[in-house]
Amino acid sequence: MISKDSVAHVAELSRLAFSDAELDQFTNQLDDILNMVDQLETVDTTGVPATTQSIHLQNVMREDVAVNDTKTEDLFKNVPTSKGTLIQVPAIIDKEED
Repeated sequence: MISKDSVAHVAELSRLAFSDAELDQFTNQLDDILNMVDQLETVDTTGVPATTQSIHLQNVMREDVAVNDTKTEDLFKNVPTSKGTLIQVPAIIDKEED
């Protein structure tokens, strides 16, 4: 069983402030959780393969293929200032500060 003092200590380390009623509530909830974990530890898992996930997942994403389907002219239609294929932006570093 987890003690109220242990929960208060963890709350203090986490910089959380709880009322006495909240500490009682969280102590009971954490105790219930730890009891469930204790029950799981008693289950015989002999012959059950270790897994990292309970359901089999598969990637449903498409293959990542680079495609150049946008023309440079279309990209530069809304660019206010450019130089060749470069977009000019305002300077953010003062050259005198070097």
